[in-house]
Amino acid sequence: MLRKIFLLLLVLSAAGLPGCRNGAEPKKINLEKREPVSVATGGDHGKHLRIAVGGMITPKEGLAYYRRFLDYVEDKLETKVDFVDREDYAEINEMIKKEELDAAFVCSGPYVDGHRDFGMELLVAPQAYGETVYYSYIIVAGDSPIKSFEELRGKSFAFADPLSNTGKLVPTYMLAQIQETPDTFFSKYIFTSAHDKSIKAVAQGIVAGAAVDSLIWEYANRMNPEFTSKTKIIRKSAPYAIPPLVVSRSLAPKTKEKLRQIFLQAHEDPKGKEILNKMMIEKFVVIDDSAYNSIRDMKAWIRKNKTR
Repeated sequence: MLRKIFLLLLVLSAAGLPGCRNGAEPKKINLEKREPVSVATGGDHGKHLRIAVGGMITPKEGLAYYRRFLDYVEDKLETKVDFVDREDYAEINEMIKKEELDAAFVCSGPYVDGHRDFGMELLVAPQAYGETVYYSYIIVAGDSPIKSFEELRGKSFAFADPLSNTGKLVPTYMLAQIQETPDTFFSKYIFTSAHDKSIKAVAQGIVAGAAVDSLIWEYANRMNPEFTSKTKIIRKSAPYAIPPLVVSRSLAPKTKEKLRQIFLQAHEDPKGKEILNKMMIEKFVVIDDSAYNSIRDMKAWIRKNKTR
């Protein structure tokens, strides 16, 4: 059974980050300031909408543009929109399940889980670089002699969130295909809570490798390549359906449709387009649930072929 250590890293430059080893005791350290979430009824009663942005959807500096975009949505919707910042995907899924959120930008893996477990609904998905897919990048330091994923055997590794598709599920699937698990393959592994932190951990030599969201790596490489420039991609996964915007089943159909149209038309509005450009999103599009079947298949394959 995979050991899980949840680390919210405040200073990645610190030496000797703890990893997962035999006998390691799972713990969760969370020192991040969290914004309170109102329990007032959301869009159904015209008071306000609560929309969360998963902390791994964008590098930390990119959250400012998501805030601006939600301000844009608020103006168009003529309903107050509360920005809810959360890093833990499990927490976001639980909040949507409990109807403490009306909508959220989530990772593809947590969407699949939420849709199965409590009917989490797709609303729209972003299109970036001409596609509605993304990839898991396996990265190492730019000056590392490692050239393949297999050469990371016995080395240290960084995952993002335990529920992350590109930052945990995909590399676990890669290992399962060679009859390995993170426990048997790596000397230690950590959870950084964010893809940009995983990139930084590799760049600074804290871990030998990491699995990161291609969209995050490409965003950082264009906007602030301080750390991506010190890494190299040694493996690119198959494509997977891009992280979507989801809504709670309890959101009123009229509000849901109005919200959908605001997102779908944002790229046609000069103000909306300007913000989307900063987010490195071309536009939002409708996406079908079946697009995420490859992730379901991957999860099923791991369960079926678990040998250790």
